[in-house]
Amino acid sequence: MFGIIRPCRHRLSERMRAEWMAHLCGLCLALRGDHGQFARIATNYDGLVISVLVEAQSTSSGESGAWRRTAGPCPLRGMRSASVAQGEGARLAATVSLVLASAKMRDHVADGDGLLARRPVAAAARGIAARWEGAGARTGAELGFDTAVLVDAVERQAGIEALAGPGTSLLEVTEPTETATAMAFGYTAVLAGRPGNRPALEEAGRLFGRLAHLLDAVEDLEEDARTGSWNPITATGAGLDEARRLCDDAVRGVRLALRDVAFGSKSQGRLAHLLLAHELERSVDRAFATGGCATHGHAADAHTAGHGHTTGHGHTAPEGAFGPPPVMPPTAPPEPPRGGRRRRRGLIAGCAVWTGMFCTGQICCKDPYADPWDGRPREGWCAKCCDNCDCGDCGDCCDCCDCCSKCCDGCDCCDGCDCGCDC
Repeated sequence: MFGIIRPCRHRLSERMRAEWMAHLCGLCLALRGDHGQFARIATNYDGLVISVLVEAQSTSSGESGAWRRTAGPCPLRGMRSASVAQGEGARLAATVSLVLASAKMRDHVADGDGLLARRPVAAAARGIAARWEGAGARTGAELGFDTAVLVDAVERQAGIEALAGPGTSLLEVTEPTETATAMAFGYTAVLAGRPGNRPALEEAGRLFGRLAHLLDAVEDLEEDARTGSWNPITATGAGLDEARRLCDDAVRGVRLALRDVAFGSKSQGRLAHLLLAHELERSVDRAFATGGCATHGHAADAHTAGHGHTTGHGHTAPEGAFGPPPVMPPTAPPEPPRGGRRRRRGLIAGCAVWTGMFCTGQICCKDPYADPWDGRPREGWCAKCCDNCDCGDCGDCCDCCDCCSKCCDGCDCCDGCDCGCDC
């Protein structure tokens, strides 16, 4: 899993959490259905935005059932069935995720990162990347989507980086990523039958790609300096101030572009608005250690935030730009065994059950999960990310309103909200 959009569960209403997970699971299952089990590792949190945009443009509130199906039990959902996204939106998201994952894998091979520095491992990775690229191209062709543009954009990246140096604009370096994401966002309008939305969505996608590239560079800045790896911020001499300015401009641009997009209905566009108009801004704050969830303390000034540590340039180095993954919606704790007494497993049996639960993601993602030794409800590890979140439970105020800070900043997504917030 990777991506820049990872909303805190306290900022999502129950309905928004359910929709978020429906698209995440739909992306994962679309990868499995078209490309096999192993392809599911290409699932990423940003790819589901493609699925969200297609559905939001295609349906009104009364027609959303056509874009959902009931999926069987899954270990990552605590062996529960769930309503998940289906159709062309999920398949397009899977195609884009697979092609970009193959490109990312080739990039790591070229850089000789970690185990990929060993020839046998690198050869196997190149084979997987080639298969994924071919599989993505076949599915893309079925949808009328030409993945060659994505591949070409990624291949141009290496040449651009080789020519970049002090004084080169960061926008020259981020251009291939911007081109790829603009095409993917724009094609959602074609699949949804709303070609008039394409220019605005391409603009939103271009700026989204800029953010993804720059925030990744910010997060890797210290590690790249330690290992001597190439980083656009240091290679161009732009510095964190310039990177932050470009990120803030991109966030504003995405929000403005979304105002020109016609969704199926206001309620259907709420999740897209929440992710692209509000969570992107929090992703920037999180990367530059100036805000977000208060797990490690409250937000601070842009250059003196307590989340990171001071670098030699007077800036605060980011501490984990992408934060923790989303967690499953809370469920009722498991009932104790009948008879009032809990059966306690022995050391070996408990360890075996714990290993199985850990490997299937239940200890990390299920909240709560049953203790493998005594059956008592325990909090999932990922749930701890929001224990001290200062945003409270305002997600139930309006489905998309950012009631914790600046709210909707002029957008009309909360028209008619009578919950008493200042939207």
